[in-house]
Amino acid sequence: MSDVVRYEVTDGVAWLTIDRPEARNALSKDVREGLWAGTRRFVADDDAAVLVVTGAGDKAFCAGGDLKEMAETSLEVPPPDFLPQFGRNIDVPKPTIAAVNGVAYAGGFLLAQQCDLVVASDHARFAISEVKVGRGSPWAAPLSWLVPPRVALEILLTGDPLDAARAKAFGLVNHVVHACDLRDHTQSLARRIAANAPLSVRAAKQTAYLSAHHDLADAYDRAEEIWAPVYRSADAQEGPAAFRDKRTPVWKGR
Repeated sequence: MSDVVRYEVTDGVAWLTIDRPEARNALSKDVREGLWAGTRRFVADDDAAVLVVTGAGDKAFCAGGDLKEMAETSLEVPPPDFLPQFGRNIDVPKPTIAAVNGVAYAGGFLLAQQCDLVVASDHARFAISEVKVGRGSPWAAPLSWLVPPRVALEILLTGDPLDAARAKAFGLVNHVVHACDLRDHTQSLARRIAANAPLSVRAAKQTAYLSAHHDLADAYDRAEEIWAPVYRSADAQEGPAAFRDKRTPVWKGR
């Protein structure tokens, strides 16, 4: 981990926080390295069932790339490992949530987009602003799967920000809450996920993304393959037994 990215686990929920509020949590080299380290730590952390990505302060989730650093290094095409992109250059089988506490522009939009769920404060803003600074956004290729194609085109072509309410209306955001409630609301959502059977949660996440990669018939076949070991697991017997016995299930993850 780096000094500008913090990792902490509370009740099975890992919080990965970009702690560079004076620079609007921009993606400097140290931040990028910290995000890589934190993501790998979460994947390997048996005590963490859900990852929340957020930024320190109340102004910015992440304002994107560090433009000063880019100018100094004359950055052209970012390398494939420039930034962790969940599901693209690193496999993250457990659920992820973006807690967006301010602006999520450019690379900040990327971080939010790659998470499975998004909770936003009511003053959050989202933008793919690369067209305004002559940069690129190849990572936005899945956007038209997340929102209607014409909405994706407007976001990409104008570079104009969406407020939290409009982002929610388009399906880019799951929940919009008051800024003072963002952490508690996100923690509560993550804990509800973490309380569920872990094998079922992971399979559910895989299933949700099948239609982005396969036609319907293939998606059904692949879903059957994903869920077969879940049906055969000890947890699949524990759930009904706990219901019968009127007790809280004890998941083993096997």
